[in-house]
Amino acid sequence: MKTSETTFPITEVREQFPALKRTYHGKPVVYFDGPGGSQVVKTAIAAIAGYMENGGANLHGAFPSSWETEEVIAEAKKAVGDFLGVQMNEVAFGANMTTLTIAIANALGKQFEAGDEIAVTEMDHRANVDPWLLMAKDRGLKVRWIKVNTESLTLDLSDLEETINKKTKLVAIGLASNAIGTIVDLKPIVERAKRVGALVAADAVHAAPHIPIDRDRQGIDILLCSAYKFFGPHVGIAAIKEDVFKKLEPYKLVPAPSYYPDKLETGTQNHEGIAGIRPAIEFFASFGGGDTRRERILSGLEKIEGYENNLAARLREGLAALDKVTLFEADHSVPKTPTIAFQVAGIAPEEVCRIMAEQHSIFVASGHFYASTLADRLDINKSGGWIRAGLAPYNTFEEVERFIKAVSEL
Repeated sequence: MKTSETTFPITEVREQFPALKRTYHGKPVVYFDGPGGSQVVKTAIAAIAGYMENGGANLHGAFPSSWETEEVIAEAKKAVGDFLGVQMNEVAFGANMTTLTIAIANALGKQFEAGDEIAVTEMDHRANVDPWLLMAKDRGLKVRWIKVNTESLTLDLSDLEETINKKTKLVAIGLASNAIGTIVDLKPIVERAKRVGALVAADAVHAAPHIPIDRDRQGIDILLCSAYKFFGPHVGIAAIKEDVFKKLEPYKLVPAPSYYPDKLETGTQNHEGIAGIRPAIEFFASFGGGDTRRERILSGLEKIEGYENNLAARLREGLAALDKVTLFEADHSVPKTPTIAFQVAGIAPEEVCRIMAEQHSIFVASGHFYASTLADRLDINKSGGWIRAGLAPYNTFEEVERFIKAVSEL
């Protein structure tokens, strides 16, 4: 497996992440908490600092710092367009994915009537569940659930025709589980939704750092992700199909723009954070080849994905060999992100994470990670949830071995 480390420029990659220089208790820190938020690439850090050092401003001013702010936002939206396969005028920024989804759900709900239906899943992060449930409650809509198969750890699509029916107006689906890493078989769900005329809202927060996304080719109408999961700042991103965006009526102040995408971007945006988005996306492109940034992003992501998956395969293999470790993952036939959820018999997940940090300087997290319905279905909330180890392109095989050894010593 180490073959990929000789072809993947891991040394150069690690040099781009200042946080990797941190030590704790005299040892280099290992960051295996990437699914909760990646470390930030230094080009994004420089862009954020550079924006603030050069003088920030609000929009629509008749002076350079205002024009420059508008250009920063435009360049970020172009980069997001290339990253997600969308037009830049379909991109809106916000505080985070959750806040954007609540705003979109409130706006979209105005188009629905009592008796209409929506569908959500038992596998999703609650940020792609609760905003839609709250809207459904306010509008008198019926909610149906796409259940999880607790044996295969995939979605159970056996009742899809009943769950997504002629009354269904929206289907909310995650591209990948942020808890157990399962990459969702999107095609049958989207095809069924389109057959009955329902919109598809997709949570790509966990998926975006690991798998290629093409919103239109995948049949998604409303796509959401967050830059802080792919080496950038804490900024939420919505990419909404133009025809859907036009009809949205978000809650906003009277003088605020009524045109899209600005009508969703309430209040003054996080301009310095937005400045860090383009460099974060160009980090992916730096690994790839092609005539366009989109081509470079996709080929770069493929190279990153191959490296991460080799790391994950070794980590899964090492943990599976330990008697007291239970892995929560789909079988080999199901594609997964490099995210591994497990428990250690006899030790609470939070205590495992504390020991890993204090004795081994390894940062790893525990809990249900807001995939609380999935955690309930798997009956793990009462035991403290999962321990979740997530891999990023700045992690190494040596760190994986260090992690396995530390868990074995528990």
